[in-house]
Amino acid sequence: MIATKWRKSRISQSQACVEVAGLRWCKSSRSTQISDCVEVGCLSSGAAVRDSKNPTGPVLTFQQPAFSALMSAAKSGRLDRA
Repeated sequence: MIATKWRKSRISQSQACVEVAGLRWCKSSRSTQISDCVEVGCLSSGAAVRDSKNPTGPVLTFQQPAFSALMSAAKSGRLDRA
């Protein structure tokens, strides 16, 4: 899915905010149709992550080193629920 317009976080109170648009969103291969749906969009400086069930909702953005660390932790199982 490709976003069609720029949107700013509704909780932004300053100019130091992130606006996201025009991203090509890719759904995680581990996501199901019922729950745990995550989509990732590539940014020039990192990645954006959103809940695919709420495409107009909040978007988390990560700088590349932080996103790489997150993916490494997820792949290793360190983030699995007990």
